Amino acid sequence: MDSTNSADARRLGPAAVRHPLDPLSPAEITDVAALLEVGDTTRVAYLGLEEPAKCAVLDFDTGRGTAPARRARVFLLDLSLGTAHDVVVSLTDRRVESRRVIDPSTEGQVPLLDGDHALVRRVLKEHPQWMKALAERGITDMDTVYMAALTAGHFDHPNEHGRRLARVLAHHQPTPTSLPWAHPVDGLVAYVDLIEERVLEIIDSGVLPVPQETGDYHLPGTFGPYRTTQRPIEISQPDGPSFHIDGNVVTWEKWSVRLGYDMREGLVLHQIGFDDAGRIRPIVYRASVAEMLVPYADPSPVRFWQNYFDTGEYQLGKLANSLELGCDCLGEITYFDVTVANDDGSPRTIRNAVCMHEEDYGVLWKHTDPANGSAETRRQRRLVISFFVTVGNYDYGFYWYLYLDGTIELEVKATGIVFTGVYDERAQPYASELAPGLAAPYHQHLFGARLDMMVDGVPNAVDEVDMVPRAAGPDNPFGTAFQQVITRLETETEAVRDADGSTGRTWRVSNPTAPNRFGQPVGYTLYPESSPTLMAAEGSSIRRRATFATHHLWVTQYHPAERYPAGDLVNQHPGGAGLPAYTAADRSLNGQDVVLWHTFGLTHVPRPEDWPIMPVDRCGFTLRPVGFFDRNPTLDVPPSIGSGAACHTSSTAAHPTAHRTPHTTHPASDRSTGHRSPSHHCSCS
Repeated sequence: MDSTNSADARRLGPAAVRHPLDPLSPAEITDVAALLEVGDTTRVAYLGLEEPAKCAVLDFDTGRGTAPARRARVFLLDLSLGTAHDVVVSLTDRRVESRRVIDPSTEGQVPLLDGDHALVRRVLKEHPQWMKALAERGITDMDTVYMAALTAGHFDHPNEHGRRLARVLAHHQPTPTSLPWAHPVDGLVAYVDLIEERVLEIIDSGVLPVPQETGDYHLPGTFGPYRTTQRPIEISQPDGPSFHIDGNVVTWEKWSVRLGYDMREGLVLHQIGFDDAGRIRPIVYRASVAEMLVPYADPSPVRFWQNYFDTGEYQLGKLANSLELGCDCLGEITYFDVTVANDDGSPRTIRNAVCMHEEDYGVLWKHTDPANGSAETRRQRRLVISFFVTVGNYDYGFYWYLYLDGTIELEVKATGIVFTGVYDERAQPYASELAPGLAAPYHQHLFGARLDMMVDGVPNAVDEVDMVPRAAGPDNPFGTAFQQVITRLETETEAVRDADGSTGRTWRVSNPTAPNRFGQPVGYTLYPESSPTLMAAEGSSIRRRATFATHHLWVTQYHPAERYPAGDLVNQHPGGAGLPAYTAADRSLNGQDVVLWHTFGLTHVPRPEDWPIMPVDRCGFTLRPVGFFDRNPTLDVPPSIGSGAACHTSSTAAHPTAHRTPHTTHPASDRSTGHRSPSHHCSCS
C-alpha cells in the first residue's frame, strides 16, 4: 500500500508479556467495574492504572524483583447520596485494597461526568425563570439553546458548601448546523446542583443583545469559495518508517520509549532512554502534561468564576479525538487505539487516538570549510508522538518530539474556537471584539508538565544557570566578558523558581555519580519559553487552587503518590493541594530522585484573525543534553541520498550505512527493555 495513504493501527494496553506500566486493557477495566459492583446509581469519574513505585518497576526491569501487583485507582460517585469514594483495586488479587470517602469540604469533588452535560440541559430546559430570561432575549425555542456543564470553582458561598455544582452559560444555535459560539446569550448564568438535579440560582444581570453575525466557517461558501491554488504535497517512505514497536515499547534511531495512556493525562511517555555505545542511558522516567488551566479575565458577576482545569476537572485523556490520515497526520503513520472508562465503568475504545510518525526537520548540521575544502551536510529528523483533544470550544494537540541529537521537546498546539460573550463598554477592558458585538475575553492556557527525571540513573541534582555580564575591571578591561552563574537548588522551597529571559535562565538536571570524560556530571537542561505565569491577583480563589501555575518551576523529591500539580481532586477544591503541599516538608534535592514540574503556556489576547476559528498557536519547552554525551552524538548520521545533490565531499563508499535500509532495533522481552544503570538508588518505603 502506498505510504502516503496507509496507516498502521495498534492498541495501547497490556502486551502478551505484561509490563507494570502497560495501560489497563478493556478486560481489566471491565473486571474493575465488576469488582466494585458499579450499579444504577454509581458512576465512575476516573479509572486508571495505579502505577507501581519507581523502584519496584526498576527492580523488575533489571531482574532484581518480581512483577509488582497490578492495581487500578478509581473515583466513584454515588448519585443517590452524592458521596464519592477513592478506591484502589488489586487486579492481581481481584480484591478491593482500599476504599475511603472523599470529604467534599476539604478535598473537593471528583471530575465531571459525561452525563452531567445532558443533566443540566434537562434541568434547565423546563425551568420557568430560565425560560423567561431567554424569552426576554428573543429566544423561545429551548431546542435552539446550547448549554454545557461548566466547572464551578470554589468561592466559599454558604449555599454551595458540600454541593456538587455546575455553572451554565448559554449560546443560541438557530439551526442544528449553526455555530453556537457566534451567538452568546450574555448576562445570564445558572447554578445547578448535579446531585439534587435542580437549579440553585439564576443570575440575570440584564438583557444584552445576542450577536447575530454568523460564524459558520464549516459550511462551504459561508466566507467565500475555497482557494484553488494549492498543489498536492506527498510524503513518502518507500521502505516504511525507521521505528520498531514491541508491545508498548518504541525504538527509533537510538531512542527507546514506552508509551502509556491515562484517561486524565492522556499520552504518557515512560522510560525515555538513548542508546550510547550499546548501553541504554535513561533520561526521563515519566513525562506527561499532568494539569492544564484556562483562567479568564472577565470579572463580571456572570463570568468571574471562569477558570477551568481541563485535566483535573474534565480529564483530557477521555476527550481525545480519533485522528484521520491526511487530515490530522500526514505521511507514513502508525496509530494507537486507547481505552478509557465510561461513566458506567464500561470500557470505551478511542480509535486512532495516538499518532506516531517520523519527519524530516531540516538541517541537522552543516559546514563548508575554507581551509580544507570539505563540505558536509546532514539532515535532522524527529520522531513525533502526538494526540489531540477537544474540550468544549477549544482543541489542543500535544506533540512530543525526539531528535537525532538527543533533544526532547514538547509542543502544544492550541486551536478551535475562543469562548465568546457580548462586547460592550463593560467588557472592553478585558476582551477583544471579534465581530459586531461579539467579545472574546482575555485568558491564559497554562500547562503543568510533570517530568520525573532519571539522568543516567536515579540520583540527580538541579542547578539554575544564568548568563550574566561581568563588570568592567582589571580582569575585564574592555567590558566584553560574560559568564555562567550556577546556583544549586538544594531544597524544595529553594527550587520554586521563575524563568528570566534577560539572563537566558535554564535549569540543568545532572547526575553527580556519573561523570563525563571531562570529569563533570552528565546532564540534561530544561529550556523554558519565559512566558507569563498565572495573572490572577494575590489572594484570589484561583491562585489558591492553582498555585502550581504561579511559578515556572518546582522541583520535588520523588514520591509515588505525588502525581498532579494541583492535587488529586481539583473540582471545587478550596486550594492548597498539590505542589504547595508536596513542598511543605522542604525535602533535600541534592543527589536525590527528583521530579521537575514545569509551567508554560499562552496568554491569549484574541485577535480578529482568531475568529471564527483560531489558527494554531504554539507553546512548549525543550530538554537538551548538556555534557550528557562526550561529543556530538550525530557524527554517525549518514549523508542523505537520492536528492541528486552531494551532501558530502567524500566517496559514498566511506559511508556504508548511507542507503535505504530502515533502522530497526529489536529490544528483548519487557523484562530487559527497561533502563539499566549502576546508579539504582531508590526506596519503596
